[in-house]
Amino acid sequence: MIQLLVRLLAAIACLGASVPSAMAQQRGPLVLAAASLQESLTDAADAWAAQGNPRPVLSFAASSALARQIASGAPADLFISADEPWMNDVQKRGLVRPGSRVSFLANRLVLVAPRARPIRLPIARGFPIAKALGGGRLAMADPDTVPAGRYGRTALTSLGVWPQVADRVARAENVRAALALVERGEAPLGIVYTTDARVSRTAIVIGTFPANSHPPITYPVAALKAGRNPATAEAFRRFLISRAGRAIFVRYGFAAR
Repeated sequence: MIQLLVRLLAAIACLGASVPSAMAQQRGPLVLAAASLQESLTDAADAWAAQGNPRPVLSFAASSALARQIASGAPADLFISADEPWMNDVQKRGLVRPGSRVSFLANRLVLVAPRARPIRLPIARGFPIAKALGGGRLAMADPDTVPAGRYGRTALTSLGVWPQVADRVARAENVRAALALVERGEAPLGIVYTTDARVSRTAIVIGTFPANSHPPITYPVAALKAGRNPATAEAFRRFLISRAGRAIFVRYGFAAR
């Protein structure tokens, strides 16, 4: 009887140990992603979960803020940046799983205005953007740190108009915050990605910046060493870069790479 009781307790202990393990295997990966991916990545996560996989947990912010979180030890499984430099920063710190980095999407940079107050302003070298602002400010993601802002400053510099607006920039924490300033009518003009403009109901595109006025806008994805769900993270990463995964982002205006 005593031996039977010992065996029973041992079996229960083994079962208790296996349950958390099984639960951990079913936990969805934690994904830190650029703010411009909110709708598209949410759609991709839903499609992945619809296939019977654990739904990824998504956290959106400026790529710069996410990179700093990762450097501080955030236990994220995947990182999707809106530019290569911030992914480079994370990789140089030794925080990326070798061989997992892939640049899989591209985007364009546009100038937007409130739908209620559209203006005509063709984008070209020396175009009168300062005059078009009137007494208002130009909404941009922070050009010192955030990818969309850095692309915007480079484009305006290339076109010879940055000195006109450098002290008239409304610096936002990310590209969606910049878009919100235009949507609320708090800024007459803003610089965002074409994919952000597509999901807005109250802001419209009045011009697209020449592709050669700024570096290519690319989105790399990589698995992180600090992740606690490496198997599910790798499976979701492979889905994102697959033909089916990229097709979801294309529907939102991204270009597949």
